[in-house]
Order: sequence, then C-alpha cells, then structure tokens
Amino acid sequence: MNIKEAEESMQKAVESTQRSFNTIRTGRANASILDRITVEYYGADTPLKSLANINTPDATTIAIQPFDAGSMGNIEKAIMMSDVGITPSNDGSVIRLNIPPLTSDRRKELVKIASKYAEEGKVAIRNVRRDAVDTVRKQEKNGDVSQDESRDLQDKVQKLTDKYTAKVDSIFGDKETDILKV
Repeated sequence: MNIKEAEESMQKAVESTQRSFNTIRTGRANASILDRITVEYYGADTPLKSLANINTPDATTIAIQPFDAGSMGNIEKAIMMSDVGITPSNDGSVIRLNIPPLTSDRRKELVKIASKYAEEGKVAIRNVRRDAVDTVRKQEKNGDVSQDESRDLQDKVQKLTDKYTAKVDSIFGDKETDILKV
C-alpha cells in the first residue's frame, strides 16, 4: 500500500461516514433517511429507492410513490420495521411519512448515533494507517527503503491520518449542530 492508496482509502472512509450521517434525520424531511431501508419484493431484499419515487413536498413530509402498487404493503411494513421511528400513512397511491418535530431527548440520542458513526469512520481511517505503516515497515525490513525513507513515509501516513480524522470531526460537528438546531 503506497501513500496514494492510503489517502484514497481514507477519503472513502470519510465519504462513507458522510453517507451514514445523511441517514440520521434532523428536524426537517430528508429522503436520505430512507436509504438503508430494504423491502421484501418478490422474495428478494430490494432497496426502497429502487422500488419507488421518493420526494419531500414540504419540510415535514416525505412522499413515497411506488412504481408497482402491489408493493405498497411491503414498503409500509419495511418502514415500520426499520429504525426510522415514523409510522407511514397510506392513501392508496402514495405513502406519506409525517416527520414530527424532534424532542430534546431524541436530539441527544441522534447526536450519540452520529458520534458512533464518526468513531467508526475514525477507526476505518486508523485501520488504513496501520496497514500503510505495516507495509512501510516490511519494505524497510526487506531493504526496499532506507530507515530514513521509512520514517518519512510513516510521518506522511500519520499526517494523512490526522487530516482525514479532522475532516470526520468537522462533518460530525456540522451534523451535531444541524441535529441540535431547533
């Protein structure tokens, strides 16, 4: 693993953390909170977004319009079984999710969940660092790089780790502010 590969892997960890943050609902309707939901559709687990058109007509409503009306019951069931915490209402052609305002306790819970996602992102970055440093040490042991080059490469990997960990902290801070904003 070279420095470039390590940086790409760290960037992917940050992007993955950002996607996880997007699934946490804040005070307003956001279709990405449904990204993790899969629906039993003809015997296969299928992502909700490939079974229906999902939009937000206003700040407190998510509208789900299935492409196949026969899948409505399964979509409703999948939403109820998920951790979204919202009961769907079905009018025969569209499933609506009314997003209630968040209580202060629920906001604190969501911050804890976001914190967990941030920590998972940092762990992924540190794992990339460990792999890169191990590779550099093996190269040094095999005589492919000198001791000084090895130390320089390890320092570069540590600087990348610090940079991407700071990015995760930054997006976590933004998400925390967004969640706690009433």
